[in-house]
Amino acid sequence: MDVMTGNEMVAIPPGPVTLSDRRTQRSWSVEVSPYQLAAFPVTQALYAQVTGGRPSVAQGDRLPVESVSWWDAVRFCNALSRRDGFTPAYRLRSGDEGIEWDATADGYRLPTEAEWEHACRAGTTGPRYAELDDIAWYRGNSHERIRDVGGKQPNAWGLHDMLGNVWDWCWDVYDAEVYGTYRVLRGGGWFDEHWSCRASARRRSHPTFQVDDVGFRIARSLV
Repeated sequence: MDVMTGNEMVAIPPGPVTLSDRRTQRSWSVEVSPYQLAAFPVTQALYAQVTGGRPSVAQGDRLPVESVSWWDAVRFCNALSRRDGFTPAYRLRSGDEGIEWDATADGYRLPTEAEWEHACRAGTTGPRYAELDDIAWYRGNSHERIRDVGGKQPNAWGLHDMLGNVWDWCWDVYDAEVYGTYRVLRGGGWFDEHWSCRASARRRSHPTFQVDDVGFRIARSLV
C-alpha cells in the first residue's frame, strides 16, 4: 500500500482491555467488539486529498497530518466516508454538544479510547508493545521533528506509530464533570519524553485545540 494516499485498515480482534488514569487512581475494564483501525495515522497527502486542506506546521505528504482539532478529525471522517461510499458515522449540529455517533453506520470514525488501547497493546500487557526506540519517534530519537509514518516497527497486529510521532484524538470525553467537553488524546508525540509514550498514558484537550504534535487515525465499525 502507498501510505501517502491510502488508508489501509487492519482487522482488530475483540477482547477485554483495562484502562487506568493516574490522576484519579481509577481503573476500569471494557469489552471491545471487533472493528477496523488504520495501519497508519492519517497522512497529510490523504487529508489534502479528502479536504483540500494542508493545516500542518511541517509539510510533507508522508508526514502525519497535525495541527488538526478533534472537530477537524470528525469532519474528515465523514468526508472520507462519503468519498468511499459509506454512511457517515457522525451527525453534526452547531456547538460543542452538537454531535451524535450513529453506531449503525459503516463509515469511518475516531476510535474509542478502549479501542485505541486494545489495538496499541496488541495482546501485550507492559507499558509498550516493544522497545521504545524500535517502535516510536519521541524526544529521545526524533531530533525534535515529526517523522514520516511507517518508519518504525509495527506492533503484532500491523499497526505503525501507535506510540510517538503524533498524539491520536479519540472519540471519548475525558472527564465531563471536571473538564467539560475535553476529549481524550493517546499515544504520545515526537516532542514527548519516554514516559508519555506508553499504552496507558492519557492526555486531554478541548475539541478545538490544534498543535503540531496532535493528529489522528481512523476506525470503522463492523456493522
